[in-house]
Amino acid sequence: MGRDIFVQDLPAGIRSVEDIPDDFVPGVIGRRDQFIATIKDIAPHADFSDPSWGVIAQRDNYHIEVSFGANEELETFAFHVAGGMDAQELVSNILAALNLRALDPASNSGLFEFVRAGNAP
Repeated sequence: MGRDIFVQDLPAGIRSVEDIPDDFVPGVIGRRDQFIATIKDIAPHADFSDPSWGVIAQRDNYHIEVSFGANEELETFAFHVAGGMDAQELVSNILAALNLRALDPASNSGLFEFVRAGNAP
C-alpha cells in the first residue's frame, strides 16, 4: 500500500498538525537542485533525469518517488512511498539531512514520524 508524505515549512516544536497556529503561513523551504544533491548523497542511484519527478529507490520491498514540480524555489514537495520500514527509514534520513519535517495523513499526529520497531520511546 502506498502513501504520500508532504514536505513543507512547519512551525518548530509542533507535535501534531493540531498544534499549527491558524495564522501560520508556510514559507519557502529551499531550492530543488540542492534537494536533489542531498538526496543523491544519501541514495546515489536516485534518478533525477526529470528534475521535477525523481525515483529515489526501486527495491523488491519498497519504492520511493519524489515530486518537486516545475519551480526551482520550493514551498513544498511530496514523497510517494510504497513499502514498509526500509522506505520510511530512507525518507526519515532524507528529511533529517534536509532539516525538514513533513505532513503524513496516515499518521495519528498528521506528521511524518519514523520509529523503527523495537526502538519506540
